Amino acid sequence: MAFQGEPGAFSEAAAIQLLGDCIAPVPRATFDASFAAVSEGSTDAFLAPVENSLAGSVVRVFDLLLESRLAIVAETILPIEMQLIAVPGSSLADIRSVASHPMALAQCERFFAAHPQWKRVPAEDTAGSVREALSRGDKSCAAIAGRRAAEHYKGVILAENIQDNAENFTRFVLLVKEKEAAAWLSPDARKVSLAMRLAHRPGALLASLEPFARHGVNLLKIESRPIHGQPWEYQFFIDVESSDAARLDQALADVRRATSELRVLGRYAAASR
Repeated sequence: MAFQGEPGAFSEAAAIQLLGDCIAPVPRATFDASFAAVSEGSTDAFLAPVENSLAGSVVRVFDLLLESRLAIVAETILPIEMQLIAVPGSSLADIRSVASHPMALAQCERFFAAHPQWKRVPAEDTAGSVREALSRGDKSCAAIAGRRAAEHYKGVILAENIQDNAENFTRFVLLVKEKEAAAWLSPDARKVSLAMRLAHRPGALLASLEPFARHGVNLLKIESRPIHGQPWEYQFFIDVESSDAARLDQALADVRRATSELRVLGRYAAASR
């Protein structure tokens, strides 16, 4: 299974949370490379982060999903807990600089406020910052990442759960080739992710959403993204869920008639919250 980042990344932890230790995680440097790994057949699947409870959607993943022929077949939600990691034998008093991805650094403002003398060092990846800090063997260098990164690179955790907000979660979706998606379908697959385009006429958005209300389907999320090459035109991404599969199917059929283009990105079981 492909994931974006280096060994020990949050994405790798999410993959194991979803499918267990039996998988073979395959790190890829970018989202583009991760999508390509599945499309080209070098990996069976890709676990992609799509939304963080604090930072919002991962827009690059949505753009690539539209360009690909991959489908969502499962999801998992991972608590994002930040740990301060350093080389064995170091202490908080030794630390002079702390590296991590800029988003991770920004989510630990209160911890940095308590240590104003520390220099923040932006890095490409949380787990990669741990690898780099530990490879130096310098007790003054630390990094911020998840617990799995500390275990993988054999670092010590000097401070636990240093993120500002305890309600920090990332939602990941499992992507496989569209032709393989049917094998993952289960009776619990009552959540659907959609991408749709609308005709340019008054009330088009209302008409496309009304079938969900009429058939008792819960609208979980809606957001728009610009359509590349078509200025001021937008693609809508929607997540819906229903306890009744038949009513969900009927709602989707009615929505298809009310839109200029509708693509089902995946049908899967909702992650437990």
